[in-house]
Amino acid sequence: MKSFGRFRRVVVVGAGLAGTATTIRFLRFAREPLEVVLVERRPEYRSSGVAYQRESNHWHHVFNIQAGRMSAFREDVDDFIRWANQEADRSDWPADWRDFEFTESGPAPRRIYQDYLESRLAEAVREAAPGVRLVEVDGEVVDVEVFDDHAHVVVEHLVEPLGGGEDGHAVIEADHVVLATGLETKYPAFAAEVLEHPSFVRSPYSKSGIERLLGVRKDGVVAIVGTLLSAYDSATLLLRRGHEGRIYMISGSGLTPRTYPPDHRHQVLELPAPQLLGDHYEGREEFVRRFREEWDRACTVLTREHPEISPVVVTERVAKSWEPYLPAILERIPTDELRALLDGYGTLLAVLRVSAMSYTTDIVDAAMGEDKQIALTTGRVQHIRATGTGTLVLSVADRDSTRTIEADLVVSNFGRETNYERADSTLWSNLLRKEIAVPHRRTGRGVEVDPYGRLLGPDGTPSGPVSVVGSPREGDEIVRNGRTGAFTFNLAAIKNHSVEVAATTLHRLESCYDVSGGEIAGTVADAADPESRELVEHSVMLDVRRMAARHHDERQSLAARLEGNIQRLRELAAREGASPPSDRALRFAVSSAATTKLTDLSVTPRELRFLLGLEEAVEPVA
Repeated sequence: MKSFGRFRRVVVVGAGLAGTATTIRFLRFAREPLEVVLVERRPEYRSSGVAYQRESNHWHHVFNIQAGRMSAFREDVDDFIRWANQEADRSDWPADWRDFEFTESGPAPRRIYQDYLESRLAEAVREAAPGVRLVEVDGEVVDVEVFDDHAHVVVEHLVEPLGGGEDGHAVIEADHVVLATGLETKYPAFAAEVLEHPSFVRSPYSKSGIERLLGVRKDGVVAIVGTLLSAYDSATLLLRRGHEGRIYMISGSGLTPRTYPPDHRHQVLELPAPQLLGDHYEGREEFVRRFREEWDRACTVLTREHPEISPVVVTERVAKSWEPYLPAILERIPTDELRALLDGYGTLLAVLRVSAMSYTTDIVDAAMGEDKQIALTTGRVQHIRATGTGTLVLSVADRDSTRTIEADLVVSNFGRETNYERADSTLWSNLLRKEIAVPHRRTGRGVEVDPYGRLLGPDGTPSGPVSVVGSPREGDEIVRNGRTGAFTFNLAAIKNHSVEVAATTLHRLESCYDVSGGEIAGTVADAADPESRELVEHSVMLDVRRMAARHHDERQSLAARLEGNIQRLRELAAREGASPPSDRALRFAVSSAATTKLTDLSVTPRELRFLLGLEEAVEPVA
């Protein structure tokens, strides 16, 4: 399948949350003819992935954060709530949700998110510029061959042969490739003997997994491997269906999620930089001691200066406030030590950084405790074996001893694979083998990318026209942005990835931009002339609004106004006696600045919308 004429082609690998969000951005941002090919190996996961797929999530599975934080667009913070309350088709929803009014701080079932993303993708297709189109392909991408300015994407198991391919095989020529492959499944070695056993659930977010959870006898013993959010989902489902038997929740940390207060709203606070290092790194024990000391101090300061903040989310506020300072701190920690710290304290950081909705936690926490239905068990599962009666026996070891638990059903919430050298993926195996991708050197989590998400090779330069969104960028998010826990790969990260990857890719592909002239154009933005500075600022805000606009007519109107500004900027430069930069170079400079504004992590999405002037129209410069 070749790219012909002036049409450019982008291939997005993976049509889950990350792939769909990025495709929507391409369809909205593109100003010239473009074909976006969205490839998904599991058609039922389109516009959802595992996390939000309808059949993989029961109606009792709700988002672990507030509905008001689930918009796919940072600059349109209320979009999901508006859709759920005004646009969603509720005809087949259960009674508990059919008349429910969704609010910013309230819950929402995860399975409706697939409908939301489908509707926004369909709208993006309808409202795309002339010549911009979407092609959806069902098949598995197993390899990518990269060249200087294009790539060949190898697709197997096609439902229908594509572009003359035979036997379910095709090679798609692309001007750019975006890898949105989602989370990789971690292999549970402790359960190697029982992976196919009917009493073992390896994938709780699957139709068969939910059926087995709902099908276990009500007085049966259930063991859940894990104690964090996904484990809580499994326990919630059991309890809401009236399960009466014993439930064991097992993990090495024994940590459980806290509950957001009813009126919780995300907030970014500024706190002093933590003093975690002396003149040099003094070892893990000293670093952890300093961390705990500084952490306690920061929590005390925040509690004193912001008494309105619920104690439950104080740690979340501190963790977020430390993000800007962490990259410089982590840079000074030796690689082996950094990896050990992340492995040893990763779960704790995840719990400190995010809580969960009371819809999920209240029912589980009420049933947990001594002599109650749920037994919180601290220890690591060493081995699971089957008995002759159909049950499973787990060996659980803590520091002092090993105990056994016999269960009628075992549910594994073992987590994700962060080491891509161990990922069960033909695509990533091939990319790593050919050194098109390399494991993240500092953290061992995900792969190396540049600041714009482009895949890097062993020499630290882009491997070719290949970008990454979502979880493969976990290590980079840690060391570049100081993000921890799920915030290295979740919806919040994906929103920014989708904007920067779509925008920077189009800067290279579209003829209306001149990337090479960006430095010259930047001098205009820094001009001493007040009129030029004001005009540049107004132009950037116009382009922000163009990139955020849902409808083609609005984007066209904003683009026309922007063109007028660009011509005026050239006139002003010429008036000063300088050789004016090209309109293509100015357009690139303005769009790059707009992209930076749209991905600003220092503010909340609601604050971002206000700062970008999206609550009301931007007035033209007089």
